[in-house]
Amino acid sequence: MNEMVRKFPKITEEGLDDLRGRIGVKIGKTVEPWCYEATRDNIRHYAHGIGDDNPLWCDPEYAKTTRYGDVIALPSFLFATSRIISGYVGGLPGVHAMWSGADWNWHKVIPRNTELRTEAYLKDLIEHDTRFAGKAIQQIYHVDFYDAKTGDLLADADSWCFRTDRDQARENGTKYTEARERGRRVYTQEELGSYYKYYEAEEIRGSNTRYFDDVNEGDELPVMVKGPMTATGFIAYAQGWGGLYIRANKLAWQLQQKHPSAGIKNRFGIPDCPERVHWEEEFALEVGAPGAYDYGPERASWLTHQVTNWMGDDGFLRQAKSQVRRHNPEGDIILIHAKVERKFEEDGRHLVEIKQRAEQQDGELSAIGSAIVELPKR
Repeated sequence: MNEMVRKFPKITEEGLDDLRGRIGVKIGKTVEPWCYEATRDNIRHYAHGIGDDNPLWCDPEYAKTTRYGDVIALPSFLFATSRIISGYVGGLPGVHAMWSGADWNWHKVIPRNTELRTEAYLKDLIEHDTRFAGKAIQQIYHVDFYDAKTGDLLADADSWCFRTDRDQARENGTKYTEARERGRRVYTQEELGSYYKYYEAEEIRGSNTRYFDDVNEGDELPVMVKGPMTATGFIAYAQGWGGLYIRANKLAWQLQQKHPSAGIKNRFGIPDCPERVHWEEEFALEVGAPGAYDYGPERASWLTHQVTNWMGDDGFLRQAKSQVRRHNPEGDIILIHAKVERKFEEDGRHLVEIKQRAEQQDGELSAIGSAIVELPKR
């Protein structure tokens, strides 16, 4: 960190009053989405960005053999079609934003080449007192996703960021005190092997139909591992998802002219995007994080990845909820545990509710989630 520690803008009542005036107001044109269409390449790039090689999303030859007749978009792909759902927040310029969770509902499958249109508005502001940064504002948005050609509602979701005082988090935050005292962990090859075994055993259910009749309450899903976390992995996600502020040359300059707080000077005195907390440790420490860390929508997508692996080609993910509970810095390994909470029928559908808990290698809670899956009945 620089000897002269910079000071960042703070949460103010004036800024909050401005935001409160935006609640319920439909958001006009913002920055364009990373993906307008669910093309073969866009779908595959997003899937690979979360480490998902399910052939239903990635292999057209395989997908031809399914009831869809072609690849379809994985549910979490929709993060790439809206900056708002992914954490592009308005108001409070210069105040840090951390994507922290989402509640999703999917209504229809998203076939290859679907063109997406979205509508969004600020839904609510909630004040919290946090260990990470003291006062924090939960800024909640609602987004609807439509087939641009037919007008059909494909999905809807609420997502939220926590707006935090960077100086307060860096200087007084207590959330990562123990982690800092422990220091960074260096893995032996044997330790890494104990986690890599989960990759070797990872099962994609695929064409082996999972029937509602064969599922029991209390059934455990296979543990899913993600990591070890690296800046390379975070960038791989950004390649499929698009990021919020990643721009080059003239386009970066244009964004910074319009939104000066989107250009925070780096060690060379050059304005650079706040998103570099995900690959630049020095800047991540300035905002109070324990190091360069993963993306929030990335973690939500890992949770749904576990569920889509389990449900198979003939299942349909109806609902998913996620809450991010800590940063996953470089070096962390995440284990996602899940089990069937209940089986039920509703509106003629046969549904299974799943509860999820993601922990890092030392047992600290990383995220919690839940999902409702519709399965065929024999």
